[in-house]
Amino acid sequence: MIRVTIVEDDPEICQALQKVIDSSEDLSCVAIFDDAESFTARFMDLNTDVVLMDINLPGNSGIQTVARLKSRRPEVQFMMCTVFNDSDKIFDSLCSGATGYILKSEEPSEIINAIKEIRNGGSPMSAQIARCVVKSFQQRQNNTDAIDQLSNREWELLNLLDKGFRYKEIADQLSLSFETIRTYIRDIYDKLQVHSRTDALNKVFPKS
Repeated sequence: MIRVTIVEDDPEICQALQKVIDSSEDLSCVAIFDDAESFTARFMDLNTDVVLMDINLPGNSGIQTVARLKSRRPEVQFMMCTVFNDSDKIFDSLCSGATGYILKSEEPSEIINAIKEIRNGGSPMSAQIARCVVKSFQQRQNNTDAIDQLSNREWELLNLLDKGFRYKEIADQLSLSFETIRTYIRDIYDKLQVHSRTDALNKVFPKS
């Protein structure tokens, strides 16, 4: 019997998930929480194998909660069960310690199979989520390849831009002409495939 805990603040969704779990003779819903704080308070003593974790919770988010708790009980498997399918939330969830990620819109049979799979050592993901993960890693690799093309001088300029210096101030500090700085900046934009200072800095110095 796989013991499942639900952390979900929407009563209707929570009830639906509980119904799905209880419909399988191999699963048992052992606890339900509507916020991260109450779940965290009980977590160390909770007799559970799998946690279905919502992301957008009141107070601490599901991602923050998984990041805080996973190392305390590594044997407990966290599966994000959410409406979000954007790559940033998926990546952050997996980095936090979640080993599965499914959408709430999945068919009941898919949710049951995902719970069984994660308990047996797998990393279940909805097909739509898997595509987002692949796309995210490809984009991150493309970003790395572009960043690797930057010269030492271009890195120097980017660091000064990140500190808030204007082009004229950078030109004075590096003893270069204003037009030379603009040329460097255009080359940086071309290499990074961006069109603004903000986009360039976000790509090279992500703030997440």
